[in-house]
Amino acid sequence: MSVRQSLLAILDQGPCYGYQLRAEFDRRTGSTWPLNVGQIYNTLDRLERDGLVEKGDVDDQGHVYWQITDAGAAEVRSWLDSPVERGQGTRDELAIKLAVAATLPGVEVADIIQTQRRASLAQLQELNRAKYAGENPDGPEELAWSLVVDSMIFAAEAEVRWLDHSEQRLAMHPDHAMALALSTEKPRRGRPALRQAQGPVAGPVEAPGSLR
Repeated sequence: MSVRQSLLAILDQGPCYGYQLRAEFDRRTGSTWPLNVGQIYNTLDRLERDGLVEKGDVDDQGHVYWQITDAGAAEVRSWLDSPVERGQGTRDELAIKLAVAATLPGVEVADIIQTQRRASLAQLQELNRAKYAGENPDGPEELAWSLVVDSMIFAAEAEVRWLDHSEQRLAMHPDHAMALALSTEKPRRGRPALRQAQGPVAGPVEAPGSLR
């Protein structure tokens, strides 16, 4: 999630002060990715340092309005025109947890999967309830929020499918045949090379933030 580019894109519509930027970000994302004011101002300071925004007018209440520069507007256009790059590795806690658990002797991975599946299905139900709770489904704010929620729903559905798939694969290895004992080989210094995935990797995606 790029807070930096999102704030720049909002400023491309006109000058805003810090609290106003946070409110505009919330309007456009349905508060599914809550930002605190400190994060807003830290980002603005970095954007100013990089020459992408600058301080403008100050109103009677002392609000400093930030405005985008030409370089900032160019970065917004580049961001909107470019695809989001996905990393080759993963830091998803669930995927790592299950991978490690599958190699530990005496661990019932099926129980871990069942526990997670219940939690994932509960989250999916909550997301679906939230999706249909909107008062004005055709309004711009509701539409923007529903796009984020739809992404979270698809991610939750994919997570459940991945859990089902993992359960089927692990069932093919009775008596925990995947268990790994601690290696007696001394590892070399440095980071190990990253294994290249064959094609796109389908895995669970953690849903950002919280619901409204």
